[in-house]
Amino acid sequence: MMKVQTEAAGVGTLQECAIPAASKGGEPRAAIAAVLASMVLVVLDAGIANVALPTISGAMQVSPSKAVWVVTAYQAALVMGLLPCAAWGDHLGHRRVFTFGVALFAVASALCACAPSLQWLVAARFVQGLGGSAVMALGIALLRAVVPHHRLGAAIGWNALAVALSSAAGPTIGALILTGWSWHWLFALNLPLGAAVLWAARALPVGNGSGQRLDRFSAALNAGSLASLVIGAELLLHAPVLAAVMIVAAASGLAVLVRRELPKKSPLVPLDLLRSRPFRISVLASVSCFAGTTAGLMALPFYLQHSLGQSALMTGLYLTPWPLTVAVAAPLAGRLSDRVSSAWLCVTGAALLTVGLAAAALLRWEGQAHLLVAMTVVCGLGFGLFQVPNNRNMLLSAPLHRSGAAGGMQGTARLMGQTAGSVIASLLFGAVTADMAPKLSLGIAAALTSIAAVISLMRTGGCSDPTSE
Repeated sequence: MMKVQTEAAGVGTLQECAIPAASKGGEPRAAIAAVLASMVLVVLDAGIANVALPTISGAMQVSPSKAVWVVTAYQAALVMGLLPCAAWGDHLGHRRVFTFGVALFAVASALCACAPSLQWLVAARFVQGLGGSAVMALGIALLRAVVPHHRLGAAIGWNALAVALSSAAGPTIGALILTGWSWHWLFALNLPLGAAVLWAARALPVGNGSGQRLDRFSAALNAGSLASLVIGAELLLHAPVLAAVMIVAAASGLAVLVRRELPKKSPLVPLDLLRSRPFRISVLASVSCFAGTTAGLMALPFYLQHSLGQSALMTGLYLTPWPLTVAVAAPLAGRLSDRVSSAWLCVTGAALLTVGLAAAALLRWEGQAHLLVAMTVVCGLGFGLFQVPNNRNMLLSAPLHRSGAAGGMQGTARLMGQTAGSVIASLLFGAVTADMAPKLSLGIAAALTSIAAVISLMRTGGCSDPTSE
């Protein structure tokens, strides 16, 4: 086997993360590129669609509240599909399900591009989300298949870099396209990128999977419960009674699902993995961190525009350093997590995120909004340091044959945290004045990320990081 080269400092390259094709069944650099490009495809599309909502609303002559379903349908499908796609990947082979997800995403993008009505567009976005769920559930598992475990942190760092840059670039790319073309071209952009990913995916290791059949009733119960939870959260302010009914139905469905899956050796909901303390701690820390991050990111634009009197353009510029700093910090965190305790990296990252959010909430920034950029940089650094080692620990806490389930749970934890953070911020903006809500939301965001730090701290005592498979 070819020796994997490392450097004493700096950020590793894709070649450093790779192992020979013969040992894993594919060309590693092309395989890694396929995974990273697929993440760019899914994340970039989400950012582009968000910025296009006002344009779509005007072009289709529908209210903004109806246009929001273009985003809600996508998010609901992602949540619904993560765990079933992870299970299908473990049973049928990760590459097969991953490739199907990319192809489905590309086909749905074509349907979005030629959508003649809002109903058509929402339905196509839902199908897009299902394809994206396969990519998000199995991407990290496929990285694990082509990267040795002692270099997995670096590979996850590159993945986080791709996600962060896509998140930062999405709104700008969307705005540039809308200045010269119609909104349909936003989705047509996915077609050549999707084709490139499918071509590169040939280098991914094939893998036969376990062959175990998926419990379709459990998959339907999981999808219905999580979709009800997401939609109920969206309706909480506008239709509280209906939202409460949907949330109760979701909780009941999830309780039935857990009871049904509990005796199984490889359950759809990875209860077997959640029995592992390192995995469980990583999941809880991830939910808490993403909840706090989302609540903070929702509050900052309102604070900058309403309280500090900044324009929409300046608000975007002030917030851009956050994802850009994540992009810088993530590969560094990946390299560090392969060498030092990932638990302490998570604690440090969550603590920095807490400091940045708390400072934004407690200090007075009137007349010096530009100084708030320093806090967004601190937040981006903290998030990058937390996310990569936490994801690495989550994946390495799972057996190799359950990598898909671990990836699905990782995505589910992220989306559940984002949903919780969104609900918290929305409730605050509906309950208190526009001047108070952003500060309160930032304060609660800091509290949530501090909880993530405390949870991560539990891994430092008597529970070592998983470093081998």
